[in-house]
Amino acid sequence: MPKTTPCLWFDTQGEDAAKFYTSVFPNSRVTDVTRYGEAGPRPAGMALTVEFELDGQAYTALNGGPEFTFSEAISFQIDCKDQDEVDHYWTKLSEGGEEGPCGWLKDKFGLSWQVVPRALPELLGDPDQEKAQRVMAAMMGMKKIDVAGLQRAYDGAG
Repeated sequence: MPKTTPCLWFDTQGEDAAKFYTSVFPNSRVTDVTRYGEAGPRPAGMALTVEFELDGQAYTALNGGPEFTFSEAISFQIDCKDQDEVDHYWTKLSEGGEEGPCGWLKDKFGLSWQVVPRALPELLGDPDQEKAQRVMAAMMGMKKIDVAGLQRAYDGAG
């Protein structure tokens, strides 16, 4: 299968976004920046595209103009090993953005993220539907996912 690279359309913030995202995720870096020239249509010197990697996954940020904005129809899911990782990504990515329900947030650039602890799909996938439904009900009442709260619901203690 050919390689696929998500391309994120920004108005003018593509370079700032790439720098921000690479500061949040380990093993990440900006790999290339192309800039508009005198031919436009944006100001000469503004980043046209910014190629970057988040822990090995390639992305492109494109400063294409104000015509298109992000919606929750597209989000990036972060597979967090534990509560510490959930807390890290939630804190960094929600700063200046907007917290949503069930582990969803919008960052300061309007891009949606799902900050998901590995325990969530494990507990939701339990064959005991009563336990799984308690976990679902607990998650529905959360913004940032609380792993201990999910476990209490699973155990029938909360």
